[in-house]
Amino acid sequence: MIVFDADTGKYKRHWGAYGKKPDDTNLGRYNPNDPPAQQFRNPVHCAELSHDGFLYVCDRPNDRIQVFKPDGTFLKEKILFKNTLGDGSVWDIAFSKDPQQKYIYLADGTNEKVHILDRESLEVLTSFGDGGRQPGEFYAVHSIATDSRGNIFTTETYRGQRVQKFVYKGLGPVTKQDQGVVWPKTVKSPM
Repeated sequence: MIVFDADTGKYKRHWGAYGKKPDDTNLGRYNPNDPPAQQFRNPVHCAELSHDGFLYVCDRPNDRIQVFKPDGTFLKEKILFKNTLGDGSVWDIAFSKDPQQKYIYLADGTNEKVHILDRESLEVLTSFGDGGRQPGEFYAVHSIATDSRGNIFTTETYRGQRVQKFVYKGLGPVTKQDQGVVWPKTVKSPM
């Protein structure tokens, strides 16, 4: 992570995983049975600053989110779906639009899901989506964002090549770990 002054472009500081000095050693292929890598793998795929000043970093190939203070002080990490190989499971995040940003929406392009995490604990509460090209399915969900109304927008890469909008309809109880494909229910004809 490198911090530049937004007004002048002047370099301020940088750090690697766990707030340590980064180095360019080739870490080799990710192995889920190895201890967590002490450096980021390439690519670090997102860096999002929360309203309360914490920096959330997507270390995509290491299947983890790391959280820092803006000065680079490491706070915590969460390894998510650690058996995900290839492009990893942590592609991008967006925060919920409530003032506390209670939830994180995590785009997982390899597993073709959007996971909803509790921001404080980083625990997965539920997920939605599945692989495919129909509405509510994903083909390498790549980026995720929320608007001022809480709607979720996703983009897909490789051959997905589309944007999807998921309309915010309020909060409800989590009834199952995986919601599957969020697909509009068909209205039955009164025949």
